[in-house]
Amino acid sequence: MPIIRLIDGINEIVGRIVSVVALIFAAMIIYDVFMRYVLGQPTRWAFDVTKQLYGFYFVMLGGYALRHQAHVRVDLVTSHLTGLTRRLVEIAGYLIFFFPFAWVFATRSWDFAITSWRQGELTYGAVQLPVYPLKMAMFVAAVLLLIQGVAEVLKLVLNRAEHLEPHDVG
Repeated sequence: MPIIRLIDGINEIVGRIVSVVALIFAAMIIYDVFMRYVLGQPTRWAFDVTKQLYGFYFVMLGGYALRHQAHVRVDLVTSHLTGLTRRLVEIAGYLIFFFPFAWVFATRSWDFAITSWRQGELTYGAVQLPVYPLKMAMFVAAVLLLIQGVAEVLKLVLNRAEHLEPHDVG
């Protein structure tokens, strides 16, 4: 189904691009540790920048993680189910728990981002960084998570094998 491929593709691309942030994040930490402990000249900006990058990295990979079924799941019920019963229970879980959470996450993060942008909100650390880009990233991440949830439910409805374990197809 083209919509599933599109959503999976978007989250795959975002996940791979955002993964590079981990390398930048690690390089900044190493640089700061080197400056602080080897040269005795700590940076003023590294703590605030790495904190922002970590938040960005963490939040932006939600859709990617869901696409690869890497989220923490409580499979107490579904691990004993197979086939149609398992798919129906998982669909119910998405409808009852996932979509309401993702909707609240998206709407609230939009409100946070717009408020931050309008106020020109800055961090309070040694280097004052704008906060609205991170809060806007929260909104984008919520939307990516929400649309990946749609793709996962479509996979369940259409009985797409990539969502289920090999022994569960049928």
